[in-house]
Amino acid sequence: MKFALVILENTASRASIERDRAAHRTAIEAWMGEMAATGRLVGGDAFETEETAPVTVRVGADGVRAATEGSAVPGDETLGGYILVETADRDEAVEIARTWPTPETIEVRPVMAG
Repeated sequence: MKFALVILENTASRASIERDRAAHRTAIEAWMGEMAATGRLVGGDAFETEETAPVTVRVGADGVRAATEGSAVPGDETLGGYILVETADRDEAVEIARTWPTPETIEVRPVMAG
């Protein structure tokens, strides 16, 4: 089964990046290498989160789609990217998410089979 590990940046992860961006990135790259070596890494990508703010498009009560600056969900956490993994089941995907090496929040989502 494929699962998306959705990466949510938060205050702690942003502080980690500010303290030592190279160390933060090195930890993630090492983790990705480990997942690739086990054959569980399918893909993924980081979102650009520092230079360009996100825009959210929603349908209003009037049926018109309106665009607003900012994240779809207010609060401390913002989407930072995603990792796709191949696992036997959801429990294994959760265990993989528990090994994420930096302070981001990880949401585990099954990918629909096509």
